[in-house]
Amino acid sequence: MQTQTEKRTPAELTAMAGSAIEKRHFTTTFEKRADGETEGRTVHGYAAVFNSETDMGWYTEVIEQGAFDEAIGASDCRALFNHDANQLLARQSSGTLKLSIDKTGLAYEFSSPNTSTGNDILEMIERGDLKESSFAFTIKEQTWEDTKTDDGWEYKRIIKKVEKLYDVAPVTYPAYGDTTVAKRSFDNWQTKNQKPETKNRYSTKLIDRLIQEIEVSI
Repeated sequence: MQTQTEKRTPAELTAMAGSAIEKRHFTTTFEKRADGETEGRTVHGYAAVFNSETDMGWYTEVIEQGAFDEAIGASDCRALFNHDANQLLARQSSGTLKLSIDKTGLAYEFSSPNTSTGNDILEMIERGDLKESSFAFTIKEQTWEDTKTDDGWEYKRIIKKVEKLYDVAPVTYPAYGDTTVAKRSFDNWQTKNQKPETKNRYSTKLIDRLIQEIEVSI
């Protein structure tokens, strides 16, 4: 197994801002909690889970414990229903969105606003219709690993440090994660390790085709 950690310089992060935003989703259990005058309107859930392998199609992905330690204090994260900026639920800078880290992962909590979206979310949580959370982010540091198996090569991406958190979100129908940004990182890692394309479990052309099929299907 070979590993290499990739770190981006501030200039690279600035150049990639916007285009490098990724989204991931996790199944979670939402809780409605009493909180003084907002009894029954406080929503708690997990946006990300540590050390849990996610199948991304042509590779697996793991978020390392500690990945959010820097980003949680360097972001003005929003709570957006379905990642929609028009359906704002809470915001970190206003104090209405609280982010915390425990041994499970990245947790978030907010008092659902008395708006049509806020009331709809409470109803859907009560009915059990909402079961997934998602978050949007950029990466500061990551590692790729490759492992030889009887069937070929398998690749794992380990997210070590998140640069910025853009939003956390209850979502109704989480889309398959966009792997375009990961593919650029993988190509860079592969070039540095001088890995011939014939060694790959999946060729570059096949990975590109898989990404296109995924994007068309969502």
